[in-house]
Amino acid sequence: MNITNEDNMELMSRYEDNYFDLAIVDPPYGIDWMKQIENPNTKANWKSYEKKDWDKTIPQKDYFDELFRVSKNQIVWGGNYMTEHLLPKPCWLIWDKMQEFTGAVFEMAWTSFKSPAKAFRMSRVQAYAKGKIHPTQKPVKLYEWLLMNYAKEGDKILDTHLGSGSIAIACHNLKYDLTACELDKYYYEASIKRLNQHKQQTQLF
Repeated sequence: MNITNEDNMELMSRYEDNYFDLAIVDPPYGIDWMKQIENPNTKANWKSYEKKDWDKTIPQKDYFDELFRVSKNQIVWGGNYMTEHLLPKPCWLIWDKMQEFTGAVFEMAWTSFKSPAKAFRMSRVQAYAKGKIHPTQKPVKLYEWLLMNYAKEGDKILDTHLGSGSIAIACHNLKYDLTACELDKYYYEASIKRLNQHKQQTQLF
């Protein structure tokens, strides 16, 4: 497992064409999610996060050019916000959060696969029972579901926006070779700490 604190364009530039079998990425949606913390909805029990500008814009064409160059297949969370860069495909995935609340009740991922669309179902309460370190954190079980359904044994996995590190824990659990990076130093260090704590806990059993 190779996880670095760097710009994803620098990471991808080091790899040859089609080096990774599957890229699973969760880039910024360009919806300025962090603006929500300026006027928190107390009924929704928002957690306070340090205000950052990472969600101002979506990745641009050069990012997607590199992503498609270095990986054979891709799963892109928030792909419904990035259709100008993504060709139409039948296999859209959703995370159904199974409850009504003020935010999105499901999230969508574009994929390069031609198989039927699928849904993963897990409530927000269950997903965040152990807390969150990133405002758009996704559950480890979601990444395990993606790997079990769209990766095969021995595949090399790429993540260009590590965030909370959920994919790293999933890859550790299922024994996939992950290469990932996170530009924000705080989230990088928090995700590494989370991964190491998980490894220590699993070693006890």
